[in-house]
Amino acid sequence: MSGPHDLFARYTFGHPERAAAELRAVLPAHVVSEVDWSSLRREPVSVVDPELRETESDLLFTARLHTGHSLLLYVLLEHQSSVDSWMALRMLRYVVRQVERWRQEHPESALLPVIIPLVMYHGADGVWMAPRRVEDLFELPGEQWRALVPRFEYLLDDLTAEREEALRARSGPPLARVAWLVLRYARTGELAHRLPDWTVLFAQVQAAPEGAEQLVAVIRYILWVEKDVAVHAAARRVLHSVLDEQRAEELMGTWAEDMMERGVQKGLVMGRQEGRQEGRAEGLSGALVRILTSRGVHVDEAARQRILTCTDMATLERWFDRALNATTLSDVLDDRAW
Repeated sequence: MSGPHDLFARYTFGHPERAAAELRAVLPAHVVSEVDWSSLRREPVSVVDPELRETESDLLFTARLHTGHSLLLYVLLEHQSSVDSWMALRMLRYVVRQVERWRQEHPESALLPVIIPLVMYHGADGVWMAPRRVEDLFELPGEQWRALVPRFEYLLDDLTAEREEALRARSGPPLARVAWLVLRYARTGELAHRLPDWTVLFAQVQAAPEGAEQLVAVIRYILWVEKDVAVHAAARRVLHSVLDEQRAEELMGTWAEDMMERGVQKGLVMGRQEGRQEGRAEGLSGALVRILTSRGVHVDEAARQRILTCTDMATLERWFDRALNATTLSDVLDDRAW
């Protein structure tokens, strides 16, 4: 199954206009000027190793140069938690498979199209340190041997090495610019205090065609990958800045429903081991505490223990429904208010 990084990257950069923004940010200037970007099209990909599906998202695009020559742009969106020292070899393998496929589909051609491989990286382990050239993977007896081994190099967009100002200055649709920033700073511990500074960008996403759908995708990604309640609170404040209160609460409510489903699913798994009822209760109570905290409702230690130790599903479900619109802890736990 695809993870949240993979799904968000595919949603954002699988669209030709936003893919063009990524490519234009990384390709050499002379290449950017020669490509007819209006001709950029996404192509189906069916040759990537099946075992890589859970950790990588590959996107293949075709375009034409202003001269009429064809061009293949192979983009591998890298989402591994650690740097892969063998990425140059793997990218070479992907390129070879693409040209083999192209030869089968164009048997009359005597030459191959140019294929440009690109890795986008935003891992949590710091900047990308792996070799980008295949020849650097060989143990050479001396420098004079370098000309005898295969030569290949991939392009790299290492978001972790970019400053916020540089990412914000990139040209492209609002969603692409927000995505670069969110991918860069998610899981760094900095997202909570940076999100408010991006409110204008979020407003631009909302104002764009299909902006409501795009905004939902960004917020859901943030809430899914970030466990820090401060990030959830910051995301909620940003939503209230760019949406009316009803729509913002609807979106947060949708996330809350997702949280309940995740909590119940976790509980069901635990239930097979320790008792179904206890497992479901633990999953739901944990989701309840997180929702209250993300909404800015202070949960003191006594209340936290009351929620987490509750095993009555009817009570937990009643509290959960109240939490979706609660502004104080008593709105949830005090039955006299209802």
